[in-house]
Amino acid sequence: MLSKAALVKKVKSYDPDVDVKQLEFACDFSKEAHGTQKRASGDPYYYHPLEVAFILADIKLDVGSIITALLHDTVEDTDVTTQDIEEKFGKEVAALVDGVTKLAKIDYQPEHTRQAENFRKLLVAMSEDIRVLLVKLADRLHNMRTLHFIKSPEKRTRIAHETMEIYGPLAERIGIQQFKTEMQDLAFAEMNPEARESIMSRMEYLRNSGNVVVDSIVEEIQKTLTESAPNIKCEIHGREKTPCSIWRKMERKNISFEQLSDIIAFRIITDSTEDCYRVLGVIHSKYKAIPENFRDYISTPKANGYRSLHTVVMGPEQRFIEVQIRTREMHDIAELGVAAHWSYKQEREYNTDGKQYKWVRELLYILEHTADPEEFLENTKLEMYYDQVFCFTPRGELIVLPKGATPVDFAYEVHSKIGNHCSGAKVNGRIVPLRTQLENGDQVDIITSKTQVPSPAWENFVITGKAKSEIKRYVRAQKRDEYIKLGQSMLVKALADEGIKKKITDSFLKPILKNLGKKTNEDLFSSIGEGAITTKEVLKALFPNKKFSKKRRNPLSLWNFNKEKRNKSEALPIKGLVPGMAVYFAECCHPIPGDSIVGVVTTGKGMTIHTSDCETLSNFSSTPERLVDVSWGKTSGDEGYIGRIKVVLMHQSGSLAALANVVAKDKGNISNLKITDRSPDFFELIVDVGVRGAKHLSDIITSLRSNSHIQSVARVK
Repeated sequence: MLSKAALVKKVKSYDPDVDVKQLEFACDFSKEAHGTQKRASGDPYYYHPLEVAFILADIKLDVGSIITALLHDTVEDTDVTTQDIEEKFGKEVAALVDGVTKLAKIDYQPEHTRQAENFRKLLVAMSEDIRVLLVKLADRLHNMRTLHFIKSPEKRTRIAHETMEIYGPLAERIGIQQFKTEMQDLAFAEMNPEARESIMSRMEYLRNSGNVVVDSIVEEIQKTLTESAPNIKCEIHGREKTPCSIWRKMERKNISFEQLSDIIAFRIITDSTEDCYRVLGVIHSKYKAIPENFRDYISTPKANGYRSLHTVVMGPEQRFIEVQIRTREMHDIAELGVAAHWSYKQEREYNTDGKQYKWVRELLYILEHTADPEEFLENTKLEMYYDQVFCFTPRGELIVLPKGATPVDFAYEVHSKIGNHCSGAKVNGRIVPLRTQLENGDQVDIITSKTQVPSPAWENFVITGKAKSEIKRYVRAQKRDEYIKLGQSMLVKALADEGIKKKITDSFLKPILKNLGKKTNEDLFSSIGEGAITTKEVLKALFPNKKFSKKRRNPLSLWNFNKEKRNKSEALPIKGLVPGMAVYFAECCHPIPGDSIVGVVTTGKGMTIHTSDCETLSNFSSTPERLVDVSWGKTSGDEGYIGRIKVVLMHQSGSLAALANVVAKDKGNISNLKITDRSPDFFELIVDVGVRGAKHLSDIITSLRSNSHIQSVARVK
């Protein structure tokens, strides 16, 4: 069991000058403050902050962070105040504890809003001192280690999702790979235990059959380097990738477990940058390299400071292996990220101001320009999930973007004004469409015009949070102006319909603004225009004793206030529909939320929604006027859609049951199944699965691919 003495010994091992009395006092203070409180595991609550402190001591953080870890729950869960902590431990620790404490003070809000607001506060706190985030990540890591003690499955799933989507990527962004890897694998075990167990069993099978031979490969690489470059001193380590990492690669590359080429990764740690490139030369001269899998993060580091050479080769024993080559300093930063800067070898010269991180500044910019918490959370997730491409301005300045970024993303990354006035782009000297995806090494020249403004269509293809935030902000402002004009005219008409001869003035509307939750007349008109408030509600507020006609209704308010009376087309979460037109989903391609879609108008019948890559659309090339640009709007997540997949099963007992069980475990529903081909070893099926959207279907497909009974799975369009 961990103890106060063990913690002091651990901290002293890397900081001999630590104030032992202060550290011991913090341990005693935390233990006394939490008193008889218990964790879900039944352990005394004090063990939790002690464990968090040990996690931070493992990465050699300063004593201020260790003490903050010991005290991080005292203000929230006990009678201790921030003033008490400042008196006993100083302003620095009090500010850190206060930063961590503020994150938990979100009450009486819907779950998704609370998560978004929580994340807002985390960003504000870490912008003052990045150590707030380090303590929070260590806290979350220990909570994930003890997640199985929580009885409520819903609560466990919520915490796991939040960890996978927010805290894992945050740990990666500040470079603490070991936090990210463990947190996400623990979250994966809760979110998809069957897929994780399937991957682990297949890895065990490979080990038992001699197909995972880390030691022998390390030995052969060492022998190769000794023979070819005897003067290079290096260490070689091999490791299997985690089930979560394997799963994500299967999902990202759209492949099965058997198609993975690099389930084992090897690290070669050298003394200098020059030795890194010399080792790379030896590896590439000895083994066949896979060109598209080579990455040089030494010359172009990742945004979190990560530097390393990555390559995949056909290595010893004719196996594909991933090799990472880096110096010892690079390795420390790769594993510990920002925490590596607190090493006492550097005499604590590191500045803890989180604003030095460009990505933090980007998130804070989005925070300042986004009013809706859910939209903020969505955009910041985009900023955290990334695989990079490196592009250049005409002057040679390096711009780092997420993979899949477009010239519009590039323009906003340079400056928001350039993005707002972007009218075209040249990539490597050639004019290209704005939706073109940029590649590594592209030189991008943005063409601007003073008359150009952001197009709502840009939102369909930009992928950075900053670009999406700016476009939404502009479009929202434009829509607001339109809603104000529409709402005002609707109110004028409503008054006229009731025979009320009143001019809409400030003094006329001022008495009802507060009751309707609005600050200005423009706010009220905007709400009427977009259907959030009906004109009938406004009239009742203005004339509470008057009886109004029951026949009148505000057609724009049907969506919010007459849900039980919606017709089929109104209930569809699709933007760009023609009002009153019947809408159908095409059975040739089965579009679902998340797909890029196109509407096809048929006179007398209505509109049919197809995926944008549906082959049927080629039939309308001579009548393009029948095609309508539509897109998915916001869905509640409860709607049901049909996704069609083609599955090839092993012809053996239990295969069909395995298919059904995997779909059911991932909360899908098989609505139709047809065997299209069979042989002595395999049989092929077309399966219709009820899903919530494209991401849900993708998760089911990846789960199926990880099952040993299933040979292949692909979506049918």
